[in-house]
Formats: sequence, structure tokens, C-alpha cells
Amino acid sequence: MKGSVLIVGGGIAGTQAALDLADFGLKVYLLEKDYAIGGTMAKLDKTFPTNDCSMCILSPKLVEAGRHRNIELITNAEIIGFEGKPGDYRVKIKEKPRFVDLEKCKGCGDCAVVCTVDLPNHYEEGLSKRKAIFRLYDQAVPSAFAVTKLGVSPCRAACPIHVNAHGYVALIANRKFDEALKLVRERNPFPLITGRICTHPCENACTRGKVDEPIAIDLLKRFVADREYENLGEIPAPETPPDNGKKVAIVGAGPAGLLCAYDLRLKGYEVHVYDALDKPGGMLYVVEKMGAHFHFNTRIGTDIPFKKLVDDFDAVFVAVGAHRSKKLRVEGEDLPGVFGATEFLREINLGRKVEIGQKVVVIGGGNAAMDAARTLKRLGKDVIIAYRRTEKEMPANREEIEEAKEEGIQFMLLVTPKRILGKDRVEKIELIRMKLGEPDESGRRRPIPIEGSEFTIDADAVVLAISQEKNRWNTFDVDPETLQTNVEKVFAGGDCVTGPLTFIDAMFHGRKAAISIDRFLNGKDLHENREIGSYKSEIEVDTEGVPVRRRARPASLPLEKRKGFDEVIKGFTEEQAVEEAQRCLDCAGCCECFECLKACEADAIIHDMTERIRELEVGAVILSPGFDEFEPEILSEYGYGRFPNVVTSIQFERIMCASGPTKGEIVRLSDGKHARKIAWIQCVGSRNNRINRGYCSSVCCMYAVKEAVIAKEHAEDVEPTIFFMDIRS
Repeated sequence: MKGSVLIVGGGIAGTQAALDLADFGLKVYLLEKDYAIGGTMAKLDKTFPTNDCSMCILSPKLVEAGRHRNIELITNAEIIGFEGKPGDYRVKIKEKPRFVDLEKCKGCGDCAVVCTVDLPNHYEEGLSKRKAIFRLYDQAVPSAFAVTKLGVSPCRAACPIHVNAHGYVALIANRKFDEALKLVRERNPFPLITGRICTHPCENACTRGKVDEPIAIDLLKRFVADREYENLGEIPAPETPPDNGKKVAIVGAGPAGLLCAYDLRLKGYEVHVYDALDKPGGMLYVVEKMGAHFHFNTRIGTDIPFKKLVDDFDAVFVAVGAHRSKKLRVEGEDLPGVFGATEFLREINLGRKVEIGQKVVVIGGGNAAMDAARTLKRLGKDVIIAYRRTEKEMPANREEIEEAKEEGIQFMLLVTPKRILGKDRVEKIELIRMKLGEPDESGRRRPIPIEGSEFTIDADAVVLAISQEKNRWNTFDVDPETLQTNVEKVFAGGDCVTGPLTFIDAMFHGRKAAISIDRFLNGKDLHENREIGSYKSEIEVDTEGVPVRRRARPASLPLEKRKGFDEVIKGFTEEQAVEEAQRCLDCAGCCECFECLKACEADAIIHDMTERIRELEVGAVILSPGFDEFEPEILSEYGYGRFPNVVTSIQFERIMCASGPTKGEIVRLSDGKHARKIAWIQCVGSRNNRINRGYCSSVCCMYAVKEAVIAKEHAEDVEPTIFFMDIRS
């Protein structure tokens, strides 16, 4: 027989067995699934039958087990494989990551002081909160802290560039605004504009939406960016390293091109950005301050041959976007007075005058349609939005639709253009009514024309906002993972490769291209370990019982003042931002804001710690796993989980315990007032064939008597009543 023993379960039984065997000279592995040994006894106020203090009895044994040279504690672990015979067992164990180095951690707790996430405290049976980085209880062995990580937050996984929304929301909830903005910028250097125009897929994935409304993640990002701009009066640019001697050309100063330029400048590349337009945007200002060179009013292929870029630069990224609106392909769309939404908005933003008439029909239901319609309204036009489906199927952001309605824009739904009429320019538009059929490839119900339902309305102009088209740059063959084209040093991404994308999707392509270009120019594999885009969230959160807290609404410009192009949504106040951030459910546990790293002088926290598989060879195995508490919500008639003053026996132990959440005061959880009349209900979860537990649990009778006696010791005016079938003790 091998001279070692594995004990499964670190409660009082397992700990005592470990001490006895270790004193005999045997090597003992004490395996516990929690972060510390002690089991249920560590939670108890007093022990039966002597009513001695549980921790007074237990704590010396825990300390001795932790120090004994023949005992190795293996916590936060589980058995995943078992084989062999008596005297010769092989056990495979999975040690889950603690994210804290047991050898380095001093147990000081400085990390928990700065932690931004509060979670239900399972040691306190959910009666109180603890931080995401925590020690199981004060006398815990091992005494080191641990971090709760449940996976990747849905909001973070849904973001194409994986901005840590959970992290910066948690920081805002703790009024750490500068830290929140710094965390945003680790992935998104352009939060000021992103907080205004992003389609926020993070919010679509937000778990809070299952309770009431998603967290206003985008507005919170905008809040910290606005706050910085208001305080500094400018957008700061990060320091860049010296040039590394390699040059990259980027064609297009849109979000894909600018993020690629930003990332490459941070790596020391000399970057030249070419754009056909003559006006830089706000994001461009930051990149220009970082030392990128911009060439405006420059069309590649017209002003500069594309081949010259390929010859003169070490790499080229084509990110020209999709700047042409799609055609309707109906009679009359070539008449003067028919505009593409993209072209119309571009002309207006460049300050050019557009002759468009008074009555304008905007065709489409996306964000471009809303932008065009609301712009036209500010120019004093009478605007109708015509869309071929219902409002429910509109792809535009909901807030854009609601604001367009508020501003008096008329919506004409379930119609589509059949032809545009006029002699020298647009005079009328003929529409046909639609009905919805089966869903198409987009998941929306397919619109079907209703025969004979044509009608005509007057129009001075028609704006087409049905989508955009790729341009001539899509002649490249592009690897979708690396964005490298069939011309080795040329990369291409964004709208010109995929067709129209959202702002944040284009940024994702810019970052992907920067990673590929850097690898290409350093002779590295472009495909290996592509971290960007690999995030997934498999977190399931039980939202039952989460109280409803409605989403904060930022102030907006009054309707009577929406005559120019002043910003309509004013953003959150500081108090609104904090309250909104505090609605977060902290789906992932630790939000990886990394405030704990700053506080830990011992450098003991390891956020990228991974699980470890071990194999033990032992001569014997002792099973002392303790018990699982019955889940009283199975018997809903007792109201557990619905009525705050219905608790389990272990929860009542924590209420009576001086180290518990109420410091030993016997109180009602509903209002914190003293509890006087207390009932114990026996046999809940046992002797019940309806739930396949016909047996007696064997301890309840004595346990109820013990708790009733101790309750009166805590407070003489307590009136205990025990309800039972019969007494078997």
C-alpha cells in the first residue's frame, strides 16, 4: 500500500481525519471544493450538544492542518478521474484558478478595499455581499484571498473590439471616472464619438435587459469622455515610441483606417493616411497628434497611382468605406431631386448647400434614414419616412426612431416606392402597400406587395436610405481572418470588403488589420492565436427576484430648440451616471478593472492564472464531503425566496453568529428590526415522497431545539415555536 491518503472534503470530519493520519506519519492530501477548509461547521454559531462556540473548537484544528508538514491542502479543486484498487489508487484532480498566488498573498485585504464589484456572499448564505476578490471568512485556512471569475461578461463579448464595458461600468459605479476612461481607451481610443454614434451591441446582450432595460453602456462611455473633454478642453493623445523605420499607407480616414493608424503608431510605424475628402473628423485629431501624416483631397487611383503606394510603403491598408447609396432600380430615380442619403448627409456636413425642395420622402428604416430625416427637419423641410415593413422591423436604433417621432417626422409604414414621377425633376412618388409574409434571411418577415394598392403623394425630393454599395476596391481577394489580400503587402477591410458595416464593426476591422500588418512586417504567422474576435460569453444569470430599476434618462434639447444642429441628447449628470452604473448585475463576477493590482504590494494577484490538472497516487481514499442543503424553493408553499423573513437553518445560524451579517443580532431581514416570535418548521425536504425524499434527515429535531435554545440565549424575549410531525430524537 502506498503511504499516502486522499481525504475528500475539508469540513470538521475531513480535517480531523487528516490530523490523525498525519500524526501517524502518513502523507495526507486534503481536498476541498471551496477556497478554504472548515466546511459547514465554520458557519455555525454553537455546536450540539454542548453549545460551545463552533469557531473556538474548529479554528485551532484548521490552523494545525494548514501548518502540519504531512498535510497538503488542495482547495478550490475537484476530482475528475479515479481508478485503481485498494492500496493503489490514481486520482486525477482539477485545481481551478484562484487568481491569487497562495505563497505571496499576505491576507492584508487591501485588494478588497478597492474592488469595484459586490457579489452575493455564499459563505453568509447570500445574506450579505462581498467583493469579487475576497477571503472566505476571517479565520479561513488558507488565509489567502481569491477572485471570483464566472467568464466573459455578455456586454464585453458582444462588442466587436471587446471593450471591457463591465469593467468601466463598475468603475463609474464607484465614482472612479478617470480610471473608467482609461479602461475604455485600452480597447477604444475614440470614446467621445463612439458614445454618440455606436449601435451598442453590448446593450443588446446586457443581462439587465431580461429584468427591465439594459444598462446605458454607451451613454456611460460618453459621460466619462465628455467629463474629460470639459475638464481639459481637448482630447489627449498617448505617447508614441520612436519610429521603427517601417512605413504603412492607409487609404481612407474612416473608423477602420483611423483605428488601424492609431494602433500602428503605438507600435512605432510611420503612418500616412490618404482620404478623398477635405475635412478631418474629431477622431483624426487624436491620430494626427500621435504623429500620423494625413493627405486630404487625395484620390488614390486618380491623384496618386495605387501602385505607387505599394512600391513606396512596406504595407498598405485599404479602408475606403462604402460611400455610394444603393439604387432603388425603379422608374424615375435618375430625376433631379433624387438623392442618396450618404451623399446628401456628406454634402450637408461639409457645409455645402443642397437644393432639395420642401416636401421630402425618405425611403428606408435604418439609422441613415433617421439621420437624413432629422437633418431635413432641421433644415425646415416637411419629411415623411416611407418603410416597407412595420416599425417593429426597423433596424434603426430605437432611440433614433423615438426622437424622430418627437420631432414631428411622419412615418408611412408597409409601403415601398413603385416609381418616381416628374418632368424636369421630382414631383410625385408612387407607392404600393405591402403585407408581411414569412421571415427572410435577416429573420424579419418578408414584405409582399398588395396588388392594386398603388397610391401617389406629392414630393419635391426623394432621399434613398436603403443601404450602401461596395466600391471598386472590392476586386481584391481578402482573407476574412487576417484581411490580407492576394497582393501580399496589401490588406483591406471595412465596408469596401464586407459591404456596409456599423461604426464599431469598422473599428474591429481596423484593429484586425493593424495586428496583421504588425505580424507581417515582423515575419510572424498572421493566423496563429488571433485573440481579437475570440471572446464568447456562456454566463447564465438567474434574474429572478432582481428588483426593477428603470434606466436613467439623460436630459435632451427641448423640441422647440431643435431647429439647428445642436446636440439633442445632453448626456448624464454625475449622479445619473453613478446610479445607472449601479444597475449592473456583475454577470461575470470580477470585472477585470484591475484596481486590485494597483493595491497589492505583494504582487500576488494573477488575473491570467489557468486551471491545473494533477495526478495523485494514494493508497487509500476517505470520503467526507459533508451534505448538500435542501433547496427549499422546491416547496414553494413555504415562500422561501419570496418572503425575506423565511430563512434556512444555516442562514439563521449566520444571523445568530457574532461574525455574521447582523453581528449576532436576531433581526427580521425585511426591515432589520428585532425578531421576537420565531417558528421552526420541521421535516422540510425530508419524509416527503412527493419529492422522492421519504427518509428522515435524522438531525432536524435536535437542530431545531439547539437553535431555539440559543436564540433565547441571544435575546430573552424571543418566543420560539417548533412545528413538527413527530419527534424522533
